[in-house]
Amino acid sequence: MRLLLLSDIHANFTALEAVLADAQPRKYSHVVHLGDALGYGPHPREVLGALRNLDATCIMGNHDRMLLDRADGLSHKVSIVSQALAWQLERLSERDLAWVRSWRDGIDDPEIGARYRHGTPLSLDDYTDSVAAAREAFAGWHGRLAFVGHTHNPSVYATLNAPVGEWVKHQAFMNGGSYMVPPGARVILNPGSVGQPRDGNPQASYAIYDSSRANFQVFRVSYDAEQVQADVNQAGLPEVLGARLLLGK
Repeated sequence: MRLLLLSDIHANFTALEAVLADAQPRKYSHVVHLGDALGYGPHPREVLGALRNLDATCIMGNHDRMLLDRADGLSHKVSIVSQALAWQLERLSERDLAWVRSWRDGIDDPEIGARYRHGTPLSLDDYTDSVAAAREAFAGWHGRLAFVGHTHNPSVYATLNAPVGEWVKHQAFMNGGSYMVPPGARVILNPGSVGQPRDGNPQASYAIYDSSRANFQVFRVSYDAEQVQADVNQAGLPEVLGARLLLGK
């Protein structure tokens, strides 16, 4: 199986279009989105429509959940995040909201022996953003293969048993790259963010995992971030949400 792994699109349809165009000739059999399709960006309907057309397996992200909480009157916070969510909520249909409500907080895929979750293998909200955090996740989760998002940084954390005890290694993919999962390793793999990279590279990030070869490959794709910035400003969203796209932060 060849999985197209997407995460953290954050309502940036322009970036998603560029990613899908880049991924199409690489061939994939299924699409998994690891959370945060919504939040921040100016294209919520377009992103949900594209994911629905792809028949993607979608995992609940913290921004997706915050939008539903706002729809249910459970959140009234005022912030840059909430301004974007309120604007998006006004533009989504009941059908859109019903579909987002159906997304699960984590899925175990028996076909390839993988867990899909937004933050860590154990949590929607926590971040797998350091060796210490990865070590804690490995201690509480005993699977072999997990795919997460949330950090907006493409990376792998791998653990192996050694004579001195279990050790954890980290590798980042700021400019893309390939990683072969070692036979004896347990790994947490992150494809990075489609719509709002934060590793200093403004290019959209996605990955393909080939289960037959145990190969995880990250790709970076240029897109028209200045147009998205203009769309953010035209929508009346906080300007910082567009400006940060040009910096990859």
